[in-house]
Amino acid sequence: MTKKDDIVQGEGTKSGGLSRRGFLGATALAGIGGATGLGSLVMTRESFAAAAEEARNNYVVHPGELDEYYGFWSGGHSGEVRVMGVPSMRELMRIPVFNVDSATGWGITNESKDVLGHDNTFLNGDAHHPHVSMTDGRYDGKYLFINDKANTRVARIRLDIMKCDKITTVPNVQAIHGLRLQKVPKTNYVFCNAEYVIPHPNEGSDMENMENHFTMFNAIDAETMEVAFQVIVDGNLDNTDADYTGRYACSTCYNSEKALDLAGTMRNDRDWAVVFHIERIEKAVKDGSYKTIGDSKVPVLDGRKGSDFTRYIPVPKNPHGLNTSPDGKYFMAAGKLSPTVTIIAIDKLDDLFAGNLNEERDVVVGEPELGLGPLHTTFDGRGNAYTTLFIDSQVAKWNIEDAIRHYNGEQVDYLRQKLDVHYQPGHNHASLTESRDADGKWLVVLSKFSKDRFLPVGPLHPENDQLIDISGEEMKLVHDGPTFAEPHDCILVRRDQIQTKKIYERDDPFFASAREQAEKDGITLEADNKVIRDGNKVRVYMTSIAPQFMLTEFKVKQGDEVTVYVTNLDTIEDVTHGFCMVNHGVSMEISPQQTASVTFTADKPGVHWYYCNWFCHALHMEMVGRMLVEKA
Repeated sequence: MTKKDDIVQGEGTKSGGLSRRGFLGATALAGIGGATGLGSLVMTRESFAAAAEEARNNYVVHPGELDEYYGFWSGGHSGEVRVMGVPSMRELMRIPVFNVDSATGWGITNESKDVLGHDNTFLNGDAHHPHVSMTDGRYDGKYLFINDKANTRVARIRLDIMKCDKITTVPNVQAIHGLRLQKVPKTNYVFCNAEYVIPHPNEGSDMENMENHFTMFNAIDAETMEVAFQVIVDGNLDNTDADYTGRYACSTCYNSEKALDLAGTMRNDRDWAVVFHIERIEKAVKDGSYKTIGDSKVPVLDGRKGSDFTRYIPVPKNPHGLNTSPDGKYFMAAGKLSPTVTIIAIDKLDDLFAGNLNEERDVVVGEPELGLGPLHTTFDGRGNAYTTLFIDSQVAKWNIEDAIRHYNGEQVDYLRQKLDVHYQPGHNHASLTESRDADGKWLVVLSKFSKDRFLPVGPLHPENDQLIDISGEEMKLVHDGPTFAEPHDCILVRRDQIQTKKIYERDDPFFASAREQAEKDGITLEADNKVIRDGNKVRVYMTSIAPQFMLTEFKVKQGDEVTVYVTNLDTIEDVTHGFCMVNHGVSMEISPQQTASVTFTADKPGVHWYYCNWFCHALHMEMVGRMLVEKA
């Protein structure tokens, strides 16, 4: 017979006892099991450990084997995107976006500055929400988009080369947070929320009159990366998602109070989920029925309460996550300060906008109570949802249709399982879950604290990614992984949905500016090794092939502005070269068939060595050259 103090929901304490939270959680689940036949989900510590071990053994990715999924992790405060293999949880690559990266030269090379802006003054980023472009509601593997909350930007990454190729600064707003993509017919728009209200015009006057403060929902053209339109809303925008018709997007909205203090933002029992009618907005823009703000030419529409473009659905309380179920039926708004998730029926939105419903809440078809601090919801494609509970440090698995039946008065339990995670989970993400193809295999939970899970590394602790097997009836924790601040969110894409290049094509637009300059100078990038002087501007063209630069010495004068172009002639994948000029803050990566360039001032007379800083050959150490700087 099972002893009460051996019952666990997730993982027991190492001392053999049970935490208060674990005890209460297990007791609650035992009650559910007795009522619904879920008693098999109440596990002893031994059975939990055995189940987890079985899951780990079944999904080991051995050396030389490939993962089933690409995982794209937001790099948080680092401003980058991390590429992971799932289920191995091996880090494959880091894609610099809003940060400076000395390994690849991002933020140093001219090609990266073409993207970041040559006058870029921001050396930081706060990358939150990575999302992959879609065609007909399925990942097409073309682009990945991610926001920079710190500096109000949105970036696009080409997934064929895993490089950022466009960055857009969104005007008229501050702090782009929630970001999702239009799913059908394809990703025409990147929908993104600006979180904080600001006065308009924001020029230092009338800063105390909150009536003049607002923020906006924004749509960016996915191909041109230009802002297509902005919609003014009431309150602070949080997260967002789109439906599977192309007609609607929905955003959670907190601080309906327009308060400037913490207590004030929590006065109201309900805030809103704001639904945007994309077709009506597009028509208004096409008809010219909009205004502009300041110097920006972006169409701005008023979507505050009473607008034809929006509807405000009251939901509790300071809502956070907004997620669309993969069957396209529901928007889910997590309550954060309420133990509930609000289920909004998308097929009722036409009637809502047509005025055929008595009130906005008529589109709500369920509101299950799950636990303390619900933040984000993901799905397995089998009718189940998984919601992170920040305060409880748990993931709640629940059945959507049962939750709706319960809301309608039926005596049915919708909770299937609660699993302890460590600790305070924010986002969670199941494999393929934002697309029609949600396959219910893996769930990643991104926890904000790790406490004692890993070796101590000083006052700043790592955070914790956990991998959970959701392929069966029980959730099974199979992996803990420390991660640097702050991973925030991720997305899992099947490996066959991403088609990467092995080497660059010579006409790749990523280095088009280098080719354009070379043509002006009469240079063939693949063949010439020459120095071009244009006043005090010097352009140095060189090729490389392992293990040598084909130009091993060049002369310039002190004070010259020097631009070095290196073209890697190697055609074998993996044979990447680097160029590092000693004591000049210059380094960059040049992959096979790529051209990369960097500009610097030769302000120090004398001999300055440059070398290949990406290991490429047995004679890699000998791959060097000299810059000779004549004294002015």
